[in-house]
Parts: sequence; C-alpha cells; structure tokens
Amino acid sequence: MVAILIITAVLVGLAVFGLMIQILFSKEHKFPNMHIGGNKNMLKNGITCAQSWDKIEQRNARKIEVEGLRLKKR
Repeated sequence: MVAILIITAVLVGLAVFGLMIQILFSKEHKFPNMHIGGNKNMLKNGITCAQSWDKIEQRNARKIEVEGLRLKKR
C-alpha cells in the first residue's frame, strides 16, 4: 500500500515538474489555455463552453428594458 502511494506521489510530482518546465521555457511564460473558448477550430464550428455561453446570454439579458415595473406592498 505504501509503495503505491509513493509511486503515485512520484508520478504526480513528475507531471507537475513537466508543466513547470513547459511554462518556464515557453515564449509567453503562461499556463497554456485549455479553455474551449481558446480553441480556434471549435470556435469556427460555433462550439463554446458553458461559461462563455452564459456570459453572452447575461450580456444579452441586460439589454431588455423593463418599464412600469412596480413592487407589491405587503
């Protein structure tokens, strides 16, 4: 059981180390964008993530004008 935990910790450490090396040696020094909205091919097909879609819908919802709305008194 302890051997499995040690092997798992080493593998996770290697993965984190690999990501660190990628960030350090990339030109932008940023974590790569894994967001669906950052994928050009998916955007060409009109595919967006739920967060992007929600932001668009919230922006459109604010454009609705509400006039004559009154609150009821209890």
